[in-house]
Amino acid sequence: MQEWALLAVTAVLIIVVVSYFAPKLGVAAPVLLVLVGMACSQLPGAPHLFVEPEWILTIVLPPILYSAAVNVPVVDFRRNFATIGSLSVLLVAVSAFGTGLLIWWLLPQIGFAAALALGAVISPPDAVAATSIGKKLGLPPRLVTILEGEGLVNDATALVLLRTAIVAISASVTFGSALGDFAFAVSVGVAIGAAVGIVSVWARSKIQGQPVLTTAISYVVPFLAFIPAEEVHASGVIAVVVAGLITGHLSARKFSAHDRMSERTNWRTIQLLLENGVFLLMGFELTAVISAVADDGVARTLLIGALATAALVVLRVAFMIPLIAMLRRQQRRADAFTSKLDSFVDRFLARGPQPGSEKRYDRGVRSLQRKQADIAFYASEGLGWRGGAVLAWSGMRGVVTLAAAQTLPTDLAHRDELILIAFSVAILTLVVQGGSLPLVIRWLGIRGNDEEHERREYARLAGELVIATQDMLENPDLRRENGKPFDSALLEKTRERSAAMGEAFDRMLTEHDPDSKMHQGRELQRMMMDAQQNALLDARAGGTYGSHTLERAQNFIDSQTARFT
Repeated sequence: MQEWALLAVTAVLIIVVVSYFAPKLGVAAPVLLVLVGMACSQLPGAPHLFVEPEWILTIVLPPILYSAAVNVPVVDFRRNFATIGSLSVLLVAVSAFGTGLLIWWLLPQIGFAAALALGAVISPPDAVAATSIGKKLGLPPRLVTILEGEGLVNDATALVLLRTAIVAISASVTFGSALGDFAFAVSVGVAIGAAVGIVSVWARSKIQGQPVLTTAISYVVPFLAFIPAEEVHASGVIAVVVAGLITGHLSARKFSAHDRMSERTNWRTIQLLLENGVFLLMGFELTAVISAVADDGVARTLLIGALATAALVVLRVAFMIPLIAMLRRQQRRADAFTSKLDSFVDRFLARGPQPGSEKRYDRGVRSLQRKQADIAFYASEGLGWRGGAVLAWSGMRGVVTLAAAQTLPTDLAHRDELILIAFSVAILTLVVQGGSLPLVIRWLGIRGNDEEHERREYARLAGELVIATQDMLENPDLRRENGKPFDSALLEKTRERSAAMGEAFDRMLTEHDPDSKMHQGRELQRMMMDAQQNALLDARAGGTYGSHTLERAQNFIDSQTARFT
């Protein structure tokens, strides 16, 4: 147990060090971790490490998916649902059958069902490396959303295909039954995930103010969704993703600010350790996987892995051509439809609500505004061929490929060779595509959102929030929680402060001078917080105050500092 504990501690330290230095080196952390894992496995006295694949699929995969899903905006996911679905379902199926046929042609003795099973194993890309590179280099948010969404959903398609192919090894399977199994897995997975997400949010909203308890519930939500779905032979992956999307969407309305902050921090930490730990494990296990293959078959197996990798790249590039053409057509249609929709909305607003139908009118206004926003999104954030090239080159394999390869039946002929093929595909895509993706992005000259545009958009939104605050302060019926009125002098002072805040955001729309009074004020506030922190440290060292008093002061300083950093 001490050896395992030492290995775990060492792995965490390696992950932290690599994650810190990877951005400075301009390389994605997963790529470096695979290489570090391979190097560690060659050290004298390195242990033979093998982790049961069920541990990764049942214990590691659900938290990884949930931590990613809970941070994906539902609005962005909905707007890109067709693209994400095409990549997650159609492309995975095309990749599985295409590479399956290639492997069957190269290894006819294993049979088509076993070749298709391996094709399903290597078909789903892992978006971790791609999104980490994309965010660092400032890819457009839509590209990042598509990559994240693909990485969330494609595992479900691959695992259902793998399950069907394994059954087909020993029994006959028809296309209709396979399609029915997939439909059942998705629909039941969505239902279970939605139920778990809604119930868990409701339960956590009832115990607000106790972040330790709400955090404890959040830790089990992915397993509450995954395990029941898998028990009824549905897609646990889909269940976890749906639960995470619902939780992230409802958190703004149902959770306290403290709960949301702790949730983000906790799950980002879990995501960092689990995702990167799997990549480190992948590199470490490579030596053991190679040793399981006969010496005379290693070179041939690695060659087949390289050919399968090339086939995956070609299939992904070919798939992107009609997909990007479809998205460009969507953008042109959105451009043409914008003026018509705007004129219709103007007429609808000018007509006003009919007596007795105010609620229906408000729902219609919100629906039209949402439609306008969607059309504006499609018109202004279309994906061109350069964006398609980034998507085409972002096909790195990872967690699911590593775990699913080792779930192949133990009595399967040439099982060791098939596992080595899967490992070689994962490592080749990570090192070659992941290592060169930053160069591809820079060469294509892709840039994210314009900083000036984002600043103005943020200022407009902040102005709307200030207006809502001013309306509340001007309400003549404003009362305290106990029903008594507020002190008039305090209320007037608060109104003046709110008006000054509104003027500050107005200035943000017209100026961005680092020497402006607003920027100097924020800098001065940060310096004040630093002075308070230093004084608190002195008080803590003196031992004059009780620990609870010091903790309360520290929490206050932290919350104030977060406002200005």
